[in-house]
Amino acid sequence: MAYELPPLPYDYAALEPHIDEATMKLHHDKHHQTYVTNLNGAVEKHPELGKKSPEELVKDLASIPEDVRKVVQNNGGGHVNHTMFWQIMKPSGGGEPTGAIAEQIKADFGSFEDFKKLFNETTAKQFGSGWGWLIFEGGKLKVVTTANQDNPLSQGHYPILGNDVWEHAYYLKYQNKRPDYLAAWWNTVNWEEVNKRFGTAKK
Repeated sequence: MAYELPPLPYDYAALEPHIDEATMKLHHDKHHQTYVTNLNGAVEKHPELGKKSPEELVKDLASIPEDVRKVVQNNGGGHVNHTMFWQIMKPSGGGEPTGAIAEQIKADFGSFEDFKKLFNETTAKQFGSGWGWLIFEGGKLKVVTTANQDNPLSQGHYPILGNDVWEHAYYLKYQNKRPDYLAAWWNTVNWEEVNKRFGTAKK
């Protein structure tokens, strides 16, 4: 198999009470696994694709053979998005950001609270399934959303932080209350990892 499901970097229940164990099991073991399985299915038809990382595939969708391009966009995107998602969360996470990302947030949004409010409001309005992202463009941080499993890499942007607003990410615990999930999610953020990603984005 060209691509594999990465293990969850912590226990399924480690993000309680903000994200429940049942959701994490379903989200990681079933949903993320399905993206990996479908991506491998596409690569079987074009084995040369298997030499590339999932990020490289998503970054250059125009180079993907047309018969599997949509499959790679959706499932390669799903694989890349979720691999990042598990890493930017941690047990006993959250709190105020630290380091370079904290300074940049203050410079570009005024305060962490203002940034959080903008991120939550923007992401809550994403119609249907999708993601809210923090990207770095033209020397400034920006909040954007994408539909489905699209990743900012496809538009030439490296995602620093992203939150999944597909219903499978929150419905078992929060039902239709997406804003409640968005508010609680900040208690899981791994700012060390976000700072690493910010360093990569600046390069």
